[in-house]
Amino acid sequence: MDLKETDILGDAINEHWYYCSKAAATRRLLGNAPISRILDVGAGSGFFSHHLLTHTDAREAWCVDISYPADSSATTAGKPVHYRRGIETIEADLVLLMDVLEHVDDDLGLLKMYVDKVPSGSRFLMTVPAFQFLWSGHDDFLEHKRRYTLAQFETLARDAGLTVQRGAYYFGAVFPIAAALRLLPQGAQAQPPRSQLKRHHPLVNGVLKTLCSLELPLMGINRLAGLSVFVLAQKP
Repeated sequence: MDLKETDILGDAINEHWYYCSKAAATRRLLGNAPISRILDVGAGSGFFSHHLLTHTDAREAWCVDISYPADSSATTAGKPVHYRRGIETIEADLVLLMDVLEHVDDDLGLLKMYVDKVPSGSRFLMTVPAFQFLWSGHDDFLEHKRRYTLAQFETLARDAGLTVQRGAYYFGAVFPIAAALRLLPQGAQAQPPRSQLKRHHPLVNGVLKTLCSLELPLMGINRLAGLSVFVLAQKP
């Protein structure tokens, strides 16, 4: 999760349609399997770790991000959260990489590095932005290197030594809106680097959140289109 977006949304992030919907999709994809310790790579504010600590039986989270000024610890829902600039091997049973791999030149190398840090059986829940043709000033602002198709991202996971359990696109309900805004003549022109994430009027925010919630039951079979790619994989 990018700290630039946290700075834009502030406290409103907990109610923003995009992050609420993504958090709900995360829980749905993980299912009811028990979670003990979370390793959140490129965690930023730790939004997704905090969400899982609050809404599941997860007991502890380690949030790793090179942007942290120093190591520190805190609590969420009475459970420990450790913020670290780096980490060695760790007994984590869930690894999160939420919109991280698109930021680095060597996405396979980074993923392999964290596969090697956790024990066999650990699950990896990962997201990346979908479709290179949707590239815009938003990607430039967030310093992305690429966007992915579902097939490309599943191949990346397998090349890193993981077994893919589930893969899907999400935000398919809003995909036509986003595609139109980016591909229509005015949208196809070069855009200045700036985030497209912003605070919305409560009515607009509510409509977008409802659209995404209606899509959620179909998420597992959506291999066609969306704004985000989700992959759940496991280390053999």
